[in-house]
Amino acid sequence: MVAQGGHKGRPYEGEGDRKLLTANPSHRIILWPTRVELAARAGTPLRDLLFEQGVEFPCGGQGRCRGCRIQVLKGKAEVNGAQRERLSPEEIAAGWRLACQCAVEGDLEIELRQWDAAILVDDTPFNFQPRPGLGVAVDLGTTTLVAQLLDLDTGKVLAVSTALNAQARYGADVMSRLHFAVLEDGQRRLEDLIRRQIGALIEQLLFSAGRLASEIVDIVVVGNTVMHHFFCGIAAEPLAHYPFEPADGGLKRFHSSELGWKLAGDPEVRFLPCLGGFVGSDVLAGILATKLSEHEDLVGLVDLGTNGEIVIGNKEGLLCASTAAGPAFEGAKISMGMRASTGAISQVTLSPPPGPLLSEEGSKRLHCRVIGEGTPRGLCGSGLVDAVAAGLELGVIGASGRFANGETSWMLAEPVALTQNDIRELQLAKAAVAAGIKLLMQRKGAKHLSRLYLAGAFGNYIDRASAQRVGLIDFPPDRVEAAGNTALLGAKLALFSHDSEGGSYQGLRRRIEHVALNADPCFQEVFVEELVFPPGSSDLGEAGPQATA
Repeated sequence: MVAQGGHKGRPYEGEGDRKLLTANPSHRIILWPTRVELAARAGTPLRDLLFEQGVEFPCGGQGRCRGCRIQVLKGKAEVNGAQRERLSPEEIAAGWRLACQCAVEGDLEIELRQWDAAILVDDTPFNFQPRPGLGVAVDLGTTTLVAQLLDLDTGKVLAVSTALNAQARYGADVMSRLHFAVLEDGQRRLEDLIRRQIGALIEQLLFSAGRLASEIVDIVVVGNTVMHHFFCGIAAEPLAHYPFEPADGGLKRFHSSELGWKLAGDPEVRFLPCLGGFVGSDVLAGILATKLSEHEDLVGLVDLGTNGEIVIGNKEGLLCASTAAGPAFEGAKISMGMRASTGAISQVTLSPPPGPLLSEEGSKRLHCRVIGEGTPRGLCGSGLVDAVAAGLELGVIGASGRFANGETSWMLAEPVALTQNDIRELQLAKAAVAAGIKLLMQRKGAKHLSRLYLAGAFGNYIDRASAQRVGLIDFPPDRVEAAGNTALLGAKLALFSHDSEGGSYQGLRRRIEHVALNADPCFQEVFVEELVFPPGSSDLGEAGPQATA
């Protein structure tokens, strides 16, 4: 029998659990400005909670820096000697603390000042066939996790939980994690880590919504092929070498108890099938969400990340492929790159109204928008694309990607500068994606798309005109649509399509052909062509001394 704990919505089973909760109750932790609500036991280090929300600990949590500063708005957090050395008496009195030095003592409200987590959720309305109970949809991304609790009778989202993927401590991208899994025998560790983390997210959903675990009847998880293998316990070694094909990319079913989740009723957990290679069920879910297979005209879907997944087609059939874009779109391998968070330059424009972060380049002004409106400390993916597009328009950067007039870097907003290597990283990433799109369109015998959907966080925030200017998306901006978190929306749709054979995602999968771009003899040639930036109205060519690329 499932009963209700001392805090609303905290389920437990049996008398033993009743005594445990009484002795060590959960406390509610509310984070601002993200509005994330967590549940944690007394004594839980804040470092453990906040790492999963994207807070960084530059000194490794030793209390030697001020990088993890938080402000306690309500509740109590102890001040120790390390904090007295790093924080002034006025700061301490105002509620400032070092998160790495504090633990949960009771209910807390905390303002995160290091950075604002920008994890894309979904609130798109959709048609569905009602069914009883609650369902959970999970988008398991390489960088971020998003889980939503749904009332399957009304389709209403009851709660949302987000976090940074805890596997990131073993590598920011899938190839780094594959290396750890295969060469360092770490796959079991990655498997246990992600299963525990998603289980904790589900507990947070129930706690936030005030519902019981016994009400959950279905859980759907989507993710890329590597995440699929890690979560499902499938050997990832075949993905680490040519021909980069999954060992088993099919639909996987579990009972929640097999994953170590103590949910009354032991609901079924489905990880939706992959499409081949590095094209995972997150892309399958995206096709469901955008209804790509129902279009008369030729349309496309692109999910931009460390791998660029591409789908081109219509109701007559779909082609899909993945291409190694590298981590530049997420700010990695950029000299001052960072995630889209507080302090990141996320937008660079020309000739805006006067502002505090302006520099003159000829007759035009350069304006950098900083997330949080404070001092810039880095450059995220959307800002990188904008900056290069602006540099091309101003003639600071030539079509080859080299700086004009012998420069080796370009100051955007003190102290953040764009370097020659940064431009090169963007060229490599955008050329891989552009080449993939071009080759799939050639296979379809098409020169134009009626619409191109951009999925994921990067696709949602990138400026479409800048993407066209650098040659990433060579389509008119009015034909490019930011589609949001299509993976999460598709996972929610799958909650209402449970037939393993006749379900819409299974039938759809059979209509999609996977194209291995690494085996296409034309790929390298097209890739090299796409490295060059398109000419623009202000392009100065390669005049004058050039910096070394």
